[in-house]
Amino acid sequence: MTGAREIRVLLADDEHLIRGALAALLALEDDLTVVAEAASGPEALATALAQRPDVAVLDLQMPGEDGVAVADALRTRLPGCATMIVTSHGRPGDLKRALAAGVRAFVPKTLSAQRLAEIIRSVRAGNRYVDPDLAADAISAGDSPLTPREAELLDLAETGAPIAEIAARAALAPGTVRNYLSAAVAKLGAENRHAAARIARERGWL
Repeated sequence: MTGAREIRVLLADDEHLIRGALAALLALEDDLTVVAEAASGPEALATALAQRPDVAVLDLQMPGEDGVAVADALRTRLPGCATMIVTSHGRPGDLKRALAAGVRAFVPKTLSAQRLAEIIRSVRAGNRYVDPDLAADAISAGDSPLTPREAELLDLAETGAPIAEIAARAALAPGTVRNYLSAAVAKLGAENRHAAARIARERGWL
């Protein structure tokens, strides 16, 4: 099918079998055309900019950059392309990041190809779809108990950086950094700052 009704789709997934199977199934839909496939975040971004699809279906976890990072880049570099995230293990924090990046749909990989095609059409029409179970998980995560400064320092601590480095990057005294991180660790009931950062990230608070 050609003309205004045709929807050009980019598929990005680092698992070749899954990507290939999905492309074959979507090809059965008269109004959907898979114009490109990608196996990594950087490849997905470059391919999208070259092919200019209407909808980019992005795997959450990909080498290089994850699907949310690609969606965030496409929001400014290719605003006419709607983005969707598919995932086999979405966390509440991932959903919140995706919505903040302008993603139009967030769905599990357990979705049928027919249902995915329906959501692609809906997203192309300007609608939004979030899987109910993933949305419920995000809501149950609740609001963050962290102050903005605590969240900032936990974000810096997540990579395993030492206190001195975190203090230098945040322009704070090492003792002040320790106090903020200790407060964050206590609020989250974590064993240490690294565990606290992981908990906060999973709950969408970083």
